[in-house]
Amino acid sequence: MSKKIFQKVGTVALVAVMAAPFAANAESTFVTGTGSPITTTARVDFQITIPKFLTLQVGSAGATIDTITFAPTATDLINGNPVDGTGGNAGPSGVSTVVRGNNGTVSLVANTPGPLLSGLDSIDWSEITTGTSSAGLPAPSIVSGGPGSTASVVANLAGGRVTNQSATWTYQFLNSTVAPQGTYTGRVTYTASMP
Repeated sequence: MSKKIFQKVGTVALVAVMAAPFAANAESTFVTGTGSPITTTARVDFQITIPKFLTLQVGSAGATIDTITFAPTATDLINGNPVDGTGGNAGPSGVSTVVRGNNGTVSLVANTPGPLLSGLDSIDWSEITTGTSSAGLPAPSIVSGGPGSTASVVANLAGGRVTNQSATWTYQFLNSTVAPQGTYTGRVTYTASMP
């Protein structure tokens, strides 16, 4: 290889080596001049990817399942008085409820496998009513053996796609019919849905 060709190849290689670090970096510009001021600009693009999420808490946070207990007295039973419960994590007969999501309207449904049972005897879930401390987070109605008769829609903040609502739900035993003696148990499963 002649000396001239070697010098030319060497020069091209040197330019390529010097330019390589700039090819991997952010945008840069270069100006020269004698005026005042001289300016140049460089740009950086940013991207944030937010995943879709939905969370529901009814009662104590974590894996705890709270129990609401109703213990009507004989006088309550005779007179058909509604009875407040005990238990829950937010005062007598109350549970903390939180719904958070970021992709539109959230609906809530209450599901049960059937009525509250004590052996062969039963009490229908329509005997349990639910109240809420916030119109933004209404409690769905509870019915025996199926989804709530209507799904409750949770209010989105400022009409957008973000939902961040909390409330205290309270329960009451209506005691509108006389039931056989026994300890009746059952479980409600709340389901939140979002597009």
